[in-house]
Amino acid sequence: MSASRRAYYFLGLPLLRGLIRLLTATYRFETVLGKEYIEPYLDGKAVCAPCYWHQHHVIGSTLVRSWVQRGFKACFLVSGSVDGEVPERIARAWGAEVIRGSANQSGALALRDMQKMMKNGFSIVTTADGPRGPKYEFKMGAILMARIAGVPVIPVGCAADKAWYLKRWDNFMIPKPFTRIAVAIGTPYPIPRDTALDALEPHRIRVQEAVMSLMADSEKALQGSQQADV
Repeated sequence: MSASRRAYYFLGLPLLRGLIRLLTATYRFETVLGKEYIEPYLDGKAVCAPCYWHQHHVIGSTLVRSWVQRGFKACFLVSGSVDGEVPERIARAWGAEVIRGSANQSGALALRDMQKMMKNGFSIVTTADGPRGPKYEFKMGAILMARIAGVPVIPVGCAADKAWYLKRWDNFMIPKPFTRIAVAIGTPYPIPRDTALDALEPHRIRVQEAVMSLMADSEKALQGSQQADV
């Protein structure tokens, strides 16, 4: 890492963390559907694999941070590139663990690290269509991870009343200050350890459809809240 980049992290990271904390503190989580599905995992005694779209990482990570504060043992899968340095440091500041790499790009090494963390009681949090998309396409890596570890996938859908969208592959969403947030958490989806590799595709499709359906449920919840205020 160059001296200029180290200086950037030293000076800019605290400012960025402060801005993120200030921004997310204004969010109004008006609806959290299906919160009973995550409750059994919040004491850190059971392991799961929460997944949401890369587009919704601001909301998803804010939600996971609130779980960590209640005892949830979270481990984020973060890009192994230099761009992952900032997310890693922010996640660790929250009290979460981090694995650098991609279940798809780093192959066996990333899966090995994830399995080790799960054996140590950590739940792996992934953006299921990241790091390069296509958008809303659930990657097989997360399915394979859950199958190897024998833990359920927890699909999560998100929506924001008002947000900025970046012009990139995932249309990354940054909810605006004081916006209304809705989240829908789905039923834990187990993938049996004895599932053959060539039989994983139906599971991948089902979980992908679950996240899309939960995203639609979140959007409907926000619309209902808006109508109730009129």
